[in-house]
Amino acid sequence: MLATKQTITIKFLRNISIILSPFLLMIIINEAARIKIKEKPYIAQGVAAMNSDGYYPEKCSWACHNKTAYCKTYHVKYLKPYFTVTDKFYFGAISALASTGFYGVANIIFLVFLFPFIILYFVINSLNIQDNIGKIKR
Repeated sequence: MLATKQTITIKFLRNISIILSPFLLMIIINEAARIKIKEKPYIAQGVAAMNSDGYYPEKCSWACHNKTAYCKTYHVKYLKPYFTVTDKFYFGAISALASTGFYGVANIIFLVFLFPFIILYFVINSLNIQDNIGKIKR
């Protein structure tokens, strides 16, 4: 019985760490990058963003978000030959999010939470199946 409780606890801790680690990593990377940003932040709807909205040929900013053509011209290096394929997915996703009428909220719900959690669900499910296969083999 003790082994079962330990196994459940270990699985629970494993699953929680799998769920939290991408978000913690994202926060750590963003906060480490924030220190190096010297430009005036971009402000949208009264909220100051981390990056500026300046046009910089050497790095992406909110200008790239707001003017995709600028980013594609100056920052995209390896995908240029594939724009005919990638643009369909990229602009299709943007159109789908915009069609909700709440682009910003839809972006956060789908791209920050829903899709990552679906991926994490399948990763955790796969690990649980691997655990079961290991038990059967023993």
